[in-house]
Amino acid sequence: MTMRFGSFTALDAVSIKVRPGSFHALLGENGAGKSTLVKCIMGFYHATSGDLLIDGFDGHVRDPRDAHAKGLGMVYQHFTLVPALTAAENLVISRADVPAVVDWAEELTALRAFMDAMPFRVPLTEPVHRMAAGEKQKLEILKQLYLGRRFLILDEPTSVLTPDEADEVLGHVKALCASGALSVLMITHKFREVTAFADEVTVLRRGRHVGSGLVADLSHADMAAMMMGDARPAAPAARAETSGAPVLELVGIRARDRSGLKEIAIDGLSVRAGEIVGIAGISGNGQMELMEILTGQRATSAGTMRVHGAPYRATRGEERRLKVRYLPEEPLHNACAPRMSVAENIGFRSFEAAGAGTRFWLAPGEMRRRAERLVADYKVKTTSVEAPIAALSGGNVQRAVLSRELDGEVDLLIISNPCFGLDFIAVAEIRSRIMAARNAGAAVLLMSEDLDEILELADRVLVMSEGRIVYECAAAEADIPTLGRHMGGHA
Repeated sequence: MTMRFGSFTALDAVSIKVRPGSFHALLGENGAGKSTLVKCIMGFYHATSGDLLIDGFDGHVRDPRDAHAKGLGMVYQHFTLVPALTAAENLVISRADVPAVVDWAEELTALRAFMDAMPFRVPLTEPVHRMAAGEKQKLEILKQLYLGRRFLILDEPTSVLTPDEADEVLGHVKALCASGALSVLMITHKFREVTAFADEVTVLRRGRHVGSGLVADLSHADMAAMMMGDARPAAPAARAETSGAPVLELVGIRARDRSGLKEIAIDGLSVRAGEIVGIAGISGNGQMELMEILTGQRATSAGTMRVHGAPYRATRGEERRLKVRYLPEEPLHNACAPRMSVAENIGFRSFEAAGAGTRFWLAPGEMRRRAERLVADYKVKTTSVEAPIAALSGGNVQRAVLSRELDGEVDLLIISNPCFGLDFIAVAEIRSRIMAARNAGAAVLLMSEDLDEILELADRVLVMSEGRIVYECAAAEADIPTLGRHMGGHA
């Protein structure tokens, strides 16, 4: 299969074979062509050349509806369920033949019979918004089976699950494959999941098929070598022994969450100089609101926030004076002006600075020179610093924003999901930069839904659930099952 967008070749004669009843993993760094490939399979794109065969016959797919009719389904990274409806209602409305007037007694009888034939189940009459993340992901898979799909694409299916939930869901999927009820192609970045659950693996790099084989015959090093080719990740920064005074302190913080119905309640949180405090938690448990409180985007109804002992309201003047920097989640949307240039975006922190004071005019030459220096230092891949930042890949946007935030003296660095969805090269470089800032004496507050990232970087681990800090331990003493239970609210 070949897919071109103008002069750019996203897929270059890629061939892949998924055997009936197999659990097949698809690996590749960002921009490798994974998403393009599955969009061609599902009919979102029409390949420039090449063929799709289903059961050995011509499987030309006109659009996603046609893909569904041919038994192909996809479970996306984020849930597509209607939160206010029950599991049964979500299943019934997903059908193409749903009647204008639904006989719910008849439908529930049929759904219970369907559930009895499945290796796992969810409560049919429970509203989706009351379900745990693992139950929602199971419902997404059950929906595809209910609709008659027999080939399933899973796109990073465990990104919103605890480790226990991830193992449970993928274990059920593996059982469905083993029984012959399902064939699966899973996009993932997690080698552990590939080794634990997949039968075969295919690796893409820069739009080309560069390797495949039985998982049993491949080590993590083999898979990483195929993914990265000649590229090598940055060497991890050594963890220096540091012990400093508290830099960030939150006491008695209260605020409303996004829905306005629940409360964010942080009784106490502190981060010391030369320390990384990691906040682990499943998406939607208050981490986004905490980031908004720390950046001055969400009002608090009670409590105090201090940096170096001084009251802190996240004004631009306070940020500069107290040397506070941020790397929010999805920086292209939350920390950039997408249509402005790379140089202008890198200059947001310093465009009006003139030594210790400020000025009322721009200095384009100085902004460009600063951007060129930081682009080179942080290996930001861009055609020019005058190119719009939206033209950069996700990893390069992260590098550009991190270069801006770490330029100069940094006493406090507040970060949210810095490596979400990035390839191994970008992940290694960004984590190395974060550790280097910590070793230089910065206090770092790291919020991440990737527990492996928390355990790799943090000195202390906090768990956030339902808007509260519910557990704390030293990272060196962390027990993954215990963390998972607190993350899922089951402790």
